[in-house]
Amino acid sequence: MDSSSPSSTFSTLIRTASHEQHMEAETSTFMSDLLGGRLGVDAYARYTEQLWFVYEALESGARHLASDPVAGPFIRPELLRLPSLEQDLSHLRGPDWRSTLTALPATRAYADRVAECARDWPAGYIAHHYTRYLGDLSGGQIIRDKAERTWGFPKKGDGVRFYVFEDISNPAAFKREYRELLDGVRADDLEKQRVITECKRAFALNTAVFHALGEEFPLSA
Repeated sequence: MDSSSPSSTFSTLIRTASHEQHMEAETSTFMSDLLGGRLGVDAYARYTEQLWFVYEALESGARHLASDPVAGPFIRPELLRLPSLEQDLSHLRGPDWRSTLTALPATRAYADRVAECARDWPAGYIAHHYTRYLGDLSGGQIIRDKAERTWGFPKKGDGVRFYVFEDISNPAAFKREYRELLDGVRADDLEKQRVITECKRAFALNTAVFHALGEEFPLSA
């Protein structure tokens, strides 16, 4: 790999290699129906519940990776989503939201893979970190805007706090810094290829959750 060529930087390789899976996730029937206002707020709440399991695995795993030479630089407190997710769930499901919280089998498989990487493979954990947080900072803002307009949530308030990064004043600059971290990741070319493969797997796991949600919330004919 010629790292002197901008087209072959690790961040660019990840983005281009996972583009197809990324588009498949974004254009899933469930997400299209949700963002098109064709599903009720219950579908949005159920999706938010599934996110809780994924981020619980992602962020509980982050604690012991903070000092890891490979994954450590990516562990940034301003990214953490779990407290905001829990505020949203309290608003969407009521104060006893934990008592009715259930993971779809596809969600459990996704969360288990994130936890496995956090435990056993720091470079693989980066793949999941990248696909989630950079997605939240980008496409997540479209979801927030649609949710506010469709279900009347207060702007950047209860119900959509998950999508609001209070401590990141310049998302574009943050994403640039993040990609620089990717480009400087401490891994050889073979390991980088494994991380790219794991990115594809992350998108596939995410798409499987969308498919399962689509089965749970089919549009009536």
